[in-house]
Amino acid sequence: MTEYAALTRTAAPARPTLGERVRQLRIARGLTQTDLAGDRFSKEYVSQIERGKTRPTAETIEWLATCLGVDATFLEIGVSSSERQRVESVIARAEASVEQGEYADAVEALDRLAPALATVAAPELELRALLVTAWARLYLGEVRRAIEDLDRGRAISEGPSFSDIDRAEVLFRLGTCRYKLNSITSALALYTQSLELVERSGMPADRLRSHILGWRSRCYRRQRDWEAAREDIERALELAEGLNDRRSMANAYFQASLVAERTGHWVLARSHAEKARSIYEELRDQSNVGKLLNEIGALNFQLGRPEDAVSYLKESFKVLLDVGDDIDAARVISSLAQVHLRTGQVELAEEQARQALDMLHDREDHLDEIGNAQLVLGRALLEQDRLDEAEEALDASEASFDQLSSISHRAEAWIAQGDLVARRGDDRQAAKHYRRAAAALQDFHF
Repeated sequence: MTEYAALTRTAAPARPTLGERVRQLRIARGLTQTDLAGDRFSKEYVSQIERGKTRPTAETIEWLATCLGVDATFLEIGVSSSERQRVESVIARAEASVEQGEYADAVEALDRLAPALATVAAPELELRALLVTAWARLYLGEVRRAIEDLDRGRAISEGPSFSDIDRAEVLFRLGTCRYKLNSITSALALYTQSLELVERSGMPADRLRSHILGWRSRCYRRQRDWEAAREDIERALELAEGLNDRRSMANAYFQASLVAERTGHWVLARSHAEKARSIYEELRDQSNVGKLLNEIGALNFQLGRPEDAVSYLKESFKVLLDVGDDIDAARVISSLAQVHLRTGQVELAEEQARQALDMLHDREDHLDEIGNAQLVLGRALLEQDRLDEAEEALDASEASFDQLSSISHRAEAWIAQGDLVARRGDDRQAAKHYRRAAAALQDFHF
């Protein structure tokens, strides 16, 4: 259980009931039940309220609060409206921080808020806080802690005061955590279940629909089901455009670019990437601008423009370092290593692959990039005839891709291992690696 979840679950002692608060406040002001009832109620009615035998109307609560000199919200739930507003304001600021990519600030603010939130005891505010802190932790690499928060949020959302949209939001974010942990089948099921809840609700939630479809498209892409990936991302983009939601449009164009790239449509992929970059620049989202520069650099290399590719990648690296996004900066270094490997600069490729691995810090939510960097390192060492070192790097790459549960990634490692044993003169073993990779890739959708 996270510190935040523990506080919100255990910090608040049992609070007096409405009737008990009426009695305490009445006695504190030296009033009898008859005095409080005045000409409006009978003494017996006040007694019933204090003993919890009847629930007064909102109008009666307002009247009693005035007589007792307190805020009506305090009389009803034990917390003043000003305190509730303060808690809600902090949550809203944390939500805004997450939108701006200031994840550590959001987590810090909500951890400080936890005792006050427990005192307010408002399930709808607790759910909002859990959703935002989980999303922030996700991007800080604290994925399992994010899941703990979302499991708590899922339990809260099952209450009768919450809608299918609330439950869909929780499942969507749980799906994203599972995606980050490379549990692609689980993530796909959660996204589909979330989408079904949205459709069942009959409520307007096109922004959430767009987000679910965009992330589900990533799952299909990982499974190499390109048609399903393309259909989902096109629907996501259509919904975002209908809302004129610029950030959701940029996210959809980014993912559409990746789908187009994986299917060999590099010019279309670059067009989508440029559109996404333009919107992110409009939103002053430098982190995503940096990521798009990385993507555009890779596409320029595919289009036979290695010098342009290196220029874009260096710009991307600078932007990402400036905003403190070290993980995505490591991705850029890995991309540069691949470019230099393919252009014959194997020593530089080795140096950059090692630098990328140092920056990634064994992050379990970035196994794909770790495996890719290990693969580039292995190939760079292979080209330098440092075969034992190359074998170690390629075995590490296969192990990373094995955790990733991605056959297509593992096939790349097997091909590289085949090249390694072929260099050692073992053609029979090399052929086994190549056949293994070819057989695995035949099982995928193209």
